[in-house]
Amino acid sequence: MITRLYSATVCGIDGLEVSVEVDAAPVKEQGRMLVVGLPDTAVRESTQRVNAALVNSCFYRPGELAITVNLAPADVKKQGPGFDLPIALGLEMAIQQNCPNVPEPHKRLVPLHADEWCMVGELALDGVVRGVRGVLPLAIAARESGRKYLMVAPENAAEAAVVEGLEVYAVHDLRMAWDVLLDRTRFSPVPPPAAQDDGLRDVDFDEIKGQPYARRAMEIAAAGGHNLLMCGSPGSGKSMLAGRLPTILPPLTHEEALSASKIHSVCGLLPRTGGLLRRRPFRAPHHTISDVGLMGGGSNITPGEISLAHQGVLFLDELPEFNRRTLETLRQPLETGVVTISRASGSMDFPCQFMLLAAMNPCPCGYLGDPRHSCRCSPGDVARYRKKISGPLLDRFDMLIEVPPVDPASLLGKPDGEPSAAIRARVVAARERQLRRYAGTGVTCNARLSGKMLRAACPLTQQQQDMLTQAVNQFALSARAFDRILRVARTIADLAGHENPTETDLFEAIQFRQFESRLRS
Repeated sequence: MITRLYSATVCGIDGLEVSVEVDAAPVKEQGRMLVVGLPDTAVRESTQRVNAALVNSCFYRPGELAITVNLAPADVKKQGPGFDLPIALGLEMAIQQNCPNVPEPHKRLVPLHADEWCMVGELALDGVVRGVRGVLPLAIAARESGRKYLMVAPENAAEAAVVEGLEVYAVHDLRMAWDVLLDRTRFSPVPPPAAQDDGLRDVDFDEIKGQPYARRAMEIAAAGGHNLLMCGSPGSGKSMLAGRLPTILPPLTHEEALSASKIHSVCGLLPRTGGLLRRRPFRAPHHTISDVGLMGGGSNITPGEISLAHQGVLFLDELPEFNRRTLETLRQPLETGVVTISRASGSMDFPCQFMLLAAMNPCPCGYLGDPRHSCRCSPGDVARYRKKISGPLLDRFDMLIEVPPVDPASLLGKPDGEPSAAIRARVVAARERQLRRYAGTGVTCNARLSGKMLRAACPLTQQQQDMLTQAVNQFALSARAFDRILRVARTIADLAGHENPTETDLFEAIQFRQFESRLRS
């Protein structure tokens, strides 16, 4: 008799249910155990872990068995050690049903409703159940496949318990897993985790001295999800401003938290005690990062930094120091919000809707235009330095600002800015207006507006059209920059509570594109 249990595997960042079928037939010669169904090395090695775990957990494991384990569907590659637990339980069920000579101390009742369960876990040699990566998408797949219960290791329990409509049971070892499968009413399901502190109390915007223009730009960028480039000499506060951006970002909606958490779960970065992500991701890779590290890929295709920044911020400090080819790969994902990784083994789509925040110096030495330092760079050096950032990439920033050196008198005085809580309140109010305006469209912020939606959300008077046309001609802006000005103007109007952008709102949005012409020159 064949036993069938259910598990799941990760495909990209989504889960796929897998049927674990075990056939065990007594033979006269030495037995063998074979796993089929396109398993990878970790899955094939499960035979050794399962055998040792069964024996060391005092389960009966005769040596004269021909065991075949089939992981269906057979045309999907199965990865990771998460199939250890269902294979071991399925094998024990097959032994109890098919072997008439099971010794009395090892005879066990066989579970009757195993098809209601999905189970995922790696086994240690002593039968202890260990956690695996990607449990969140696996739990979602189990629920969508109609399973009622999920069995995981204790360290994965909080992550899986956030999925509604699925009872999650944490099992410490193989013997406990069998007991839970036999009679779950003797055990309590894991409750959903309580909300955690966002952990952003250590930094605050009121610590920043001076830079009112840059602080205003950060508020607008956070309110509309806009891409922002800061250019300034060393010590002007660019990194300090970037580090405090998370303190004013709006909270994640449930859908945003779920989509971002799935990516972090697959990469093994989700906090084990907190369930879903509670604050927006903030990723700051070093400028030596490779194309694969930034975009994703590898032999087993995994998400890169742009996908880990999904629903959050990707901060690129010292932007011209990045490999130019690596930077150019950002152009398409910034437009579509999705990155497609194609390899000989297959193709994967990863979401990557993020704010791009970048910082750079005005020249190689960093002091071009600084009133207190002399620049040592030649015009050719400055031109080559700035050409590392292509025009099409600059075009994809909604806002470009110059961050001037801080006045020494400001450094000696008290901070003159608002605290993060006050700024965040305005940002959250602006985002709520956007959510109401775009309800049912899938758009959550102004930066993601399509051309048609932008024209409807941002109607212009004749005087505003003339103002915008003059700015485009004066600064030699592209059609893409034209739309980005409108999106920023829409966000400025939302912060001010205006029904439609005013001339003042549009004028302020145009100011954030003036610096672009200087960077191109």
